[in-house]
Amino acid sequence: MKKVRTIQTIIILILLSAVLAGFGPARITYPETESLEVIALDWRQDLRTLRLNFPLDPLLADGLKVYFLVERKYLAAIGESGYSYTIETSRFIQTGEKNLRPKADGAGGLNGAYHSYRELVSELKSLAAAYPGLARLFIPGKSLENRNIYALKISDNPGLSENEPGIAFLGGHHAREWISVEVPLLIGRYLLENYNRDARVRELVNSAEIWIVPLVNPDGLEYSILNYRLWRKNRRLNQDGSYGVDLNRNYSYQWGYDDIGSSPEPFSAVFRGTGPFSEPETEAIRNLFQSHRISAAISYHSFSQLILYPWGYFDQPSEDELLFQSLAADMAGLIAQVNGRVYQTGRAAASLYLTNGDFADWAFGFYRIPAFTIELPPVDLLQGGFLNSESDIEPIFLENLPAALYLIERAVASYAGTGTRLGPLLRKELEKNRKSMIKDRPGAAFMGKESR
Repeated sequence: MKKVRTIQTIIILILLSAVLAGFGPARITYPETESLEVIALDWRQDLRTLRLNFPLDPLLADGLKVYFLVERKYLAAIGESGYSYTIETSRFIQTGEKNLRPKADGAGGLNGAYHSYRELVSELKSLAAAYPGLARLFIPGKSLENRNIYALKISDNPGLSENEPGIAFLGGHHAREWISVEVPLLIGRYLLENYNRDARVRELVNSAEIWIVPLVNPDGLEYSILNYRLWRKNRRLNQDGSYGVDLNRNYSYQWGYDDIGSSPEPFSAVFRGTGPFSEPETEAIRNLFQSHRISAAISYHSFSQLILYPWGYFDQPSEDELLFQSLAADMAGLIAQVNGRVYQTGRAAASLYLTNGDFADWAFGFYRIPAFTIELPPVDLLQGGFLNSESDIEPIFLENLPAALYLIERAVASYAGTGTRLGPLLRKELEKNRKSMIKDRPGAAFMGKESR
């Protein structure tokens, strides 16, 4: 039942976001701040009809209540529909249009302890400067609004391309998923700060090239902070006047496979763009993979507490299903040991919903590497959704750290040292199981390589 409820709340939020997040200022006029109220509803009420019938912005959930930002003119209609609520505006401080946060929670600024683009750049440059023998900052590309997309390389010889496996940790494909930026950034910081004090970390850094790309969508993040907290896409001005392409539907593997896993409609929250890699942000990730030897990858998102693996574009197992199952189960077990939180595991298409043109399918489909999507906490919208508190950052990072170290370790252990891209980790383990896997899968013969 928990899985069903999780999927329901995700669908509800997507439907809400499809209305609100697809358009920029050219198509929506936001109300004046003084016409807004923050209301709280008991989370035990069935809120699905409310969310679908009224233009509300979910702000956060505290375990007892769910908080929404709503125009004052809708309050009477909400009450007439049978919902009981309290007005909680006085408990929040105004930090920009449609951006409020609790007075008691925050380190100051619009985004509190979460990083803005400028703060992230400063942090990455500081890390590279503090550890010149272990870290170097690369720019594989720029965003639509000309912001650099940064990749921090961590290795014992960061200026050289060595005969070692690369492991990539990505975040911030979707603007409103602020926690997804923090986790890879903190993984990078941890590796650098613990190199001289932890033998395991030192061995991994000495044996691998670790790539930290905390923010794939810098323009979207800035818009989420300054304008509209639930913004999802990048800031592409589309032909119909709407804004944004879903960057995690813009990769080339099975791009546009159907109109369920992505949308051809520009206003949609899952608009795939006008073509594969039509957006400079995803092109930057392609540049990184074409220029460096990547053997495994994790793309962090929120929310749902899931570890997902290919395929996302259709609900059938890949030829490496058993390996994916094993790696995901191991990572979930390591995560649960830290804070007791359970991350469910499974194929993306079966565990969440269909996605085509996403990063994990592309990384596995073209490069034959283990690629995972980790949906960070909470488990559902009623427990906070995209709006993690600042106090969530450290525990969510700490529980994901062992899984990240484990994947690096497995990549290093399985790398043959030939200087060429290998198949998935420990591919030989699967040979005995291949006969039981599905044959003649759609797209199975399409495993082409992109030009290097």
